[in-house]
Amino acid sequence: MRNWWLGSIYLSAAASIWGGMYVVSKMVLYAMPPWVLSEMCFVISLCVVGVWAFLAREWKIARRDVKEMALLGLIGYTYSIGMQFVGTDLSGAASGALITSAFPAFISVFTWSTLREKTNLRQGTALAITIVGIFIVIGLPFENFTSFAGHLFLFSAAITWAMYTVFHRGLALKYSSLAVTFWANLFGVIFTFPISWWEWHAKGVAWPTDRGIWLGILYLGIISVALAFYLWNKGFEYIDTSVGSPVFIFQPVVGMLLGVWLLNEKLTWNFYPGAFLIITGVVLLSMDKTKKETTKTAP
Repeated sequence: MRNWWLGSIYLSAAASIWGGMYVVSKMVLYAMPPWVLSEMCFVISLCVVGVWAFLAREWKIARRDVKEMALLGLIGYTYSIGMQFVGTDLSGAASGALITSAFPAFISVFTWSTLREKTNLRQGTALAITIVGIFIVIGLPFENFTSFAGHLFLFSAAITWAMYTVFHRGLALKYSSLAVTFWANLFGVIFTFPISWWEWHAKGVAWPTDRGIWLGILYLGIISVALAFYLWNKGFEYIDTSVGSPVFIFQPVVGMLLGVWLLNEKLTWNFYPGAFLIITGVVLLSMDKTKKETTKTAP
């Protein structure tokens, strides 16, 4: 039980940080394009995690696991975080925090497919509720095509984040959270570089001169990427990926409150029913998984 609570604390902290990440990134994205911002954050994060891993002597891995680490970096950093920045740039912080919080539903899908578990009526209903909520929030293309496109990018980010969380589990059994975070971050830098280089030249990006923008970039790199990724990976050392899903509710709550408060975002009519369905579906799925895990560990 102690391990469950400790894991929940780590995951709740990461989810809360990511809720605020959408607000900070929305501010910074007014000055920096998404892929350039992603690469800058990844490089800053790598410097922090790299020094940390070196001092702790937790950076060595077996050569046979390098490919898996590279896949983790491609999925979790380059694609998922990159799409989160792209989607947030096109839509908004509150929508970004909400749509990506639906990722636990997709964790269940990947778990069912990889472990060949049979789904029951409750699980299927919860998944359907979550997906309906997502599409309500996404809306229709003719209402606001820019926001619609941003929501689709965020939807894909949620799917790939679920993949990252499931794939990470296997490596977490072999290595420390710090080692996994370091290597995934390293490959995130490598894979994101060509896209960010193209965007830098295509859009004529210049180094920001505003101190507030740099503070935002440093916050995103150190807190939202380096620290939050470590906390997320660390949390799943203690509890199962599906059982830990409820804590991700902190992300949309923090993102919505800060988005409205700091950015004066106007939430559309479809945000509220969509949010209700997404949160309800994720909670129902998580309750089912938690009940199963409790049954397994009961004496």
